[in-house]
Amino acid sequence: MKKFIEALKNCWKVEDLRQRILITILFVAIYRFGSFVVLPGINPAGLANLQAQTEGGLMSLLDMFSGGAFANASIFALGIMPYISASIVMQLLAVAVPYFQKMQREGESGRKKISWYTRILTVAILLFQAPSYLINLRIQSGGALAQGIDWTVFMIPATIILAAGSMFILWLGERITDKGIGNGVSIIIMIGIIARLPQSFVQEVTSRFTAISGGGLVMFIIEILILFAVVCAAILLVQGVRKIPVQYAKRVVGNKQYGGARQYIPLKLFAANVMPIIFAQALMFIPLAIVQYSSENSNSFVRSLMDHTSLTYNIIFAVLIIAFTYFYTAITLNPTQMAEDMKRNNGFIPGVKPGKSTAEYIDTIMSRITLPGSLFIAFIAIMPALAGLLNVQQAFAQFFGGTSLLILVGVVIDTLQQIESHLMMRHYDGLLNSGRTRNTGVSAY
Repeated sequence: MKKFIEALKNCWKVEDLRQRILITILFVAIYRFGSFVVLPGINPAGLANLQAQTEGGLMSLLDMFSGGAFANASIFALGIMPYISASIVMQLLAVAVPYFQKMQREGESGRKKISWYTRILTVAILLFQAPSYLINLRIQSGGALAQGIDWTVFMIPATIILAAGSMFILWLGERITDKGIGNGVSIIIMIGIIARLPQSFVQEVTSRFTAISGGGLVMFIIEILILFAVVCAAILLVQGVRKIPVQYAKRVVGNKQYGGARQYIPLKLFAANVMPIIFAQALMFIPLAIVQYSSENSNSFVRSLMDHTSLTYNIIFAVLIIAFTYFYTAITLNPTQMAEDMKRNNGFIPGVKPGKSTAEYIDTIMSRITLPGSLFIAFIAIMPALAGLLNVQQAFAQFFGGTSLLILVGVVIDTLQQIESHLMMRHYDGLLNSGRTRNTGVSAY
């Protein structure tokens, strides 16, 4: 505890890090404030049916990702998920379409073009999702609209406001990435999830101690122990690393000798981080748009896709997570490029020929560690459905695994690593100026 407090003090001492943390807090506060700003012309007192609709099923997940803005008919009701959906489409196009493949290889300029196309596609998705949301709002809480305002006339400006609100959230996320502590979009999603935790926890405690079949204190303790075990497993998964030894050949230039040392390539057990879960969850929201948030007119298969506790939903969800884990790992780690860089620097893996054989070896290792990682992450993702079998309240069950827990663990660890890197850089500079780290072999790069 003392070490943690000391680390917090160090964060405040480093001026650049202090400013980044304060900027992040400011932008998060703006996002949370906007989640309670209701659409103009809507009476918050008339949203009871909409809020009841988001208490269960896939709607509860959608409301959680928006930080409660969906149930509040807020200007931020659509959240950041349209941008995530657009990113999925663009990444698939970058794999399948030669034009986008070429663009991806153009470096920074290519990434800027892809980012621009992603924004255009996000707007297109918003112009479809916003009217769907408003149609559902009219069905569930038509009386919430102020008297004297026609729904047809109201939908045009409301669509623009919802689309602008979602793009503003994206802008906040980018500012957190540039000016704050990084991972802006992920932090926005994480804050929306955390916002639901206190209320869900209180509801779970109340149900355990008041309901006849609640189980009382014993069941609550068992429940917390299971939750703690799942959190620890998720942390170990996110931080798990397989190291591949790399030997560098000796080179003599003039009177100096270079190389000869052995280093390691760290391959993460879950290299794709939380993106496969976010992508898979975004695709699972598609049935909501297909039936315009109304299951009465849909068939049984679509209804099962809208129930996140159903067997059909969880099987498809798990398969998508596994597929996206392999896909995202493949586009973030290039074994061929790694082998070429290693060969260029006179490095080789002991017992493996440089070049193509090294690339195949790295690819084999990645496939072996990605499979158990993806299977385990898929299992954690469907844990909320299993927690429901223990009579855990639906809102709190989302924190027993699923998208909520994985995103929370992944983003928190990644953010702490970002802060740690700032502290390490600053700490190293300060020690170097005092002369106490000379000849220690520490590198700032």
